[in-house]
Amino acid sequence: MAKIQGLAARAAALRMLDAVLRRGETLEMAESATAKGLTQSDRGLARAIAGESLRWLVDLDAMIDSATKQALPPDAKPRTVLRMMLAQVLRLDTPPHAAIATGLELLDGGPRRLAHGVFSALTKRGAALPGAPTLPENVAARWGAKSAAIAAALADPPPLDIALRDWSETEHWAQELGGGSLAPGHVRLPRGSMVERLPGFEEGAWWVQDLAASLPARLLGAGEGRSALDLCAAPGGKTLQLAAAGWRVTSVDKSAKRLDRLLENLERTGLAAEVVAADALKWEPGRTWDAILLDAPCTATGTCRRHPDVLHRIGPNQIAEMAELQAALIERATGWLAPGGTLVYATCSLEPEEGEAQTAAVALPPLPIAPGELPAGLAPTPEGWLRTDPSMLAEDGGLDGFFAARWRG
Repeated sequence: MAKIQGLAARAAALRMLDAVLRRGETLEMAESATAKGLTQSDRGLARAIAGESLRWLVDLDAMIDSATKQALPPDAKPRTVLRMMLAQVLRLDTPPHAAIATGLELLDGGPRRLAHGVFSALTKRGAALPGAPTLPENVAARWGAKSAAIAAALADPPPLDIALRDWSETEHWAQELGGGSLAPGHVRLPRGSMVERLPGFEEGAWWVQDLAASLPARLLGAGEGRSALDLCAAPGGKTLQLAAAGWRVTSVDKSAKRLDRLLENLERTGLAAEVVAADALKWEPGRTWDAILLDAPCTATGTCRRHPDVLHRIGPNQIAEMAELQAALIERATGWLAPGGTLVYATCSLEPEEGEAQTAAVALPPLPIAPGELPAGLAPTPEGWLRTDPSMLAEDGGLDGFFAARWRG
């Protein structure tokens, strides 16, 4: 199969889509499992095909259904291959003949003839995608009035954001890397940048982190040698932020494998933290901290710009399960906060059950977020919380969806 140029990447993309849509795996997990042995370019192509197929899945399916007399089952292999072929031509500028040559090789017999016929009919009539992806009905219902604006922000993968170790060098790195900055310590670059080859990477001057993901740690301010606990810390962007801001950081995560990446980044950046592999629901540290950052495990629906699989994997059951875990973690975290300390709770979710609804059970005085603590163009909610979604700062490239709230111990 791999003798046809580009076929290995398409086969990997097909396996990724199957893992996401049939088994409910994350696209990141599916890529790790299915793209082994591929060259870097083939792996990137496979991820792009799978990602764009998921981003535009509802519209691609409507297109396919318009060209078939009998609807193909949602998990039918010919439908998935057609999604991939159309995504390549309509989103990745792949010539139709290349999409056909590599796509049809993934099918046999009647399904191959069917896919060829449908693809040819659609391309001949100039079928095109809308200006913005159509959200799945259940997702649009959950996000309500915001859904149209969020959908418009999902049309393209996001730019690359980096967080700087030294905020005083923001202007220098923006110029050096050819990017722009939306906040001190932040630089935004065009997507597609090869991270490891960029100036400043090897010497640890910065790390990759979406602007919205950097906001919760910013709400704790300068550490000045005080202690901070970063719960559910891996892969470590917030630990790096806190250490760079002068906090004495203890980083806790139950995944030793994910903590390896944190340790690598600490070594690369020259920053320091105490790293603990432990389940926060069972851990008994026997001490308190001046600041606690709980960026809790969540459905991650706020990352739908870069992880479009969440549009198709997440439903009420996953949301309820995460909300229960988050409430338990908040209860644990409040018990470890020193008197007068600061607790920040955050999730990269657009679901109120994982954000706003969690604040009701926190038995601490709120510490509202002030407008001056946020980048230009963002404002706290009337309650003093932070709520972002992908439609915000859209003219500058947008940002992930996040919720954060803050309390005083």
